[in-house]
Amino acid sequence: QLVEPGGGVVQPGGSLRLSCAASGFTLNYYAIGWFRQAPGKEREGVSCISGSDGSIYYVNSVKGRFTISRDNAQNTVYLQMNSLKPEDTAVYSCAARWGFCTPHRSQYDYWGQGTQVTVSS
Repeated sequence: QLVEPGGGVVQPGGSLRLSCAASGFTLNYYAIGWFRQAPGKEREGVSCISGSDGSIYYVNSVKGRFTISRDNAQNTVYLQMNSLKPEDTAVYSCAARWGFCTPHRSQYDYWGQGTQVTVSS
């Protein structure tokens, strides 16, 4: 099971940190992807950290603003989001699969319930 505390409402330019915590299994060797879905839009991959070699990926629209990291001791992956924009407003979900990252949502085995992030003045 994956749990994602950390969403909320923030003003443009603000910051939020999302967490993806696992229970029942160890995240160490799992790739963890963050996805988001805005109203009326397709779900898109935002970032991913590989479980096999630690490779990290970001969608172009968040590069330089978002940072994904892993804390194995806490069995948690974080998504630090800075310089937030209104277009970042979406439901953010984390997902896990063994090994490498993939942009294909269907290849992730575990999903969190999602958390709402709203960027608005």
